[in-house]
Amino acid sequence: MAGKPRMEFGYNPPTGERGLEAVRPREFLSDLHRALDAASQSFTSLWVSDHINYGSEFRIECWTLLTWIAARYPGRMLGTIVMSNSFRSPALMAKMGASLQHLSSGRFILGYGAGWHEGEHRAFGFGYPSPGARVDMLEEGIQVIRRLWTEAPASFEGRFYRVEDAHCEPLPDPRPPIMIGGAGERRTLRVVARHADWWNDLSRPEDETRRKLEALRRHCEAEGRDYDGVRKTFTARIFIDRDRNRAREAAGRWSSGGQPPIVGDPAEVRDRLHQWAEMGFDLCITVFPNFQALDDMKLFVDEVMPEFA
Repeated sequence: MAGKPRMEFGYNPPTGERGLEAVRPREFLSDLHRALDAASQSFTSLWVSDHINYGSEFRIECWTLLTWIAARYPGRMLGTIVMSNSFRSPALMAKMGASLQHLSSGRFILGYGAGWHEGEHRAFGFGYPSPGARVDMLEEGIQVIRRLWTEAPASFEGRFYRVEDAHCEPLPDPRPPIMIGGAGERRTLRVVARHADWWNDLSRPEDETRRKLEALRRHCEAEGRDYDGVRKTFTARIFIDRDRNRAREAAGRWSSGGQPPIVGDPAEVRDRLHQWAEMGFDLCITVFPNFQALDDMKLFVDEVMPEFA
């Protein structure tokens, strides 16, 4: 008889408005405390999204919040889900990551991506080249970061970035995993196969996810990379309620943008996560809509997570 499927769970609190998830600016810090106090008791990792703004909404910057969490919650891994290569120079990002790794006693995971929201790039004066160019910049940026994390002094000269005799001391020990977020089958997943320790995708219909996995497998074979050596992770919005109809009603008010949430009572949610585990994913980074009430998170902790312990 096969044993229970193993899966770890991370928690991604909001940094600002997030669909159905209302944020109260005046109470944000106290709400965040309550959410992280609860999450840090059960989830193995805490994650922060990297967005500057979608419009005029309240929003906290990613790295500032992650550093605050690192000091406040010393018992959990810390990750970004995922940082935009466009917002910070890769060399500076390497220095920031090495510093946080040292100060957090080795708890940092660098989630990294090419950036996708054109509006916030333009609003803050960042360039927004073509998707192909952004993926090329991502790939070169990862090479800069790895070079600075492993060599001292480090030099690199590429098409987009250049460093010369740079010292990124203290060199991070252990070196943080680099997790690439994105699922473009032709280019992004090739970068994952070449450079990533971990891969992160969004929740999708099962047939689409299996197609992405097969594309990643082909790229790994072409690059001489062990496919099983790339850790597979995914981010999912969870709508859970003891009454499955209430869960579906809440999910129906959210526009998924082609990224279906995981919806249902605890049994249905467990079954859906079993499917992801069967496909080879062993970390789910969770998003819950009831940021203030936390009833959905607590139900998930009590009746879903034990199945995968």
